[in-house]
Amino acid sequence: MRQTLQKRTALWLLAVLMLCLLPATALAANPAKIQKERTEIEALSAKALENLYAKVPSSRAVIRDCYAYATLSNTGMKLGLFGDAHGRGLAVNNKTGEKKYMRMKELGLGLGLGVKEYDLIFVIGTEQAWQSFIAGDIKFASAADASASDGQAGGAVEGASIAAKGIWVYQMTKKGLSLDASIKGTKIYADKNLNTYE
Repeated sequence: MRQTLQKRTALWLLAVLMLCLLPATALAANPAKIQKERTEIEALSAKALENLYAKVPSSRAVIRDCYAYATLSNTGMKLGLFGDAHGRGLAVNNKTGEKKYMRMKELGLGLGLGVKEYDLIFVIGTEQAWQSFIAGDIKFASAADASASDGQAGGAVEGASIAAKGIWVYQMTKKGLSLDASIKGTKIYADKNLNTYE
């Protein structure tokens, strides 16, 4: 009886130990997975910029000289009245060299059926706009409010629409540059997993 109790206790302790080791094992596998996803996102970002530069040559200087920029590669889908889009990307601060891996989520209403892949390239004009962008605090303008200049951060950005104060956006589809980018209702936020691991 006593031996049976000792065996049960030993097995119970072994089971608890195994449960404790599982998260550590999973965590040990994460660095490679995280690095792989970062590499994929950086490749998507480079491709989005390359496509933009080919269609809007002036955008190369805009991206080079702006305070910061971000690219998001998205897949959007509409089924009947409901739409959904999600994406991932990279925000880069030209002044400090800081990089943030980002996620995007959008739920929209409207008639339609099909899948739409596109890239959003954001031009971020000020430090305040950068901080708001990476914190996920941006409230994006509707298509009706979009114009080439916000009258705040200075000047116009050829081929881009106003996304928010101090932020412009280019929307690239497979057909080229879209001049009626509407991202109202879109949530863009920093990816905690990809940004916390070093």
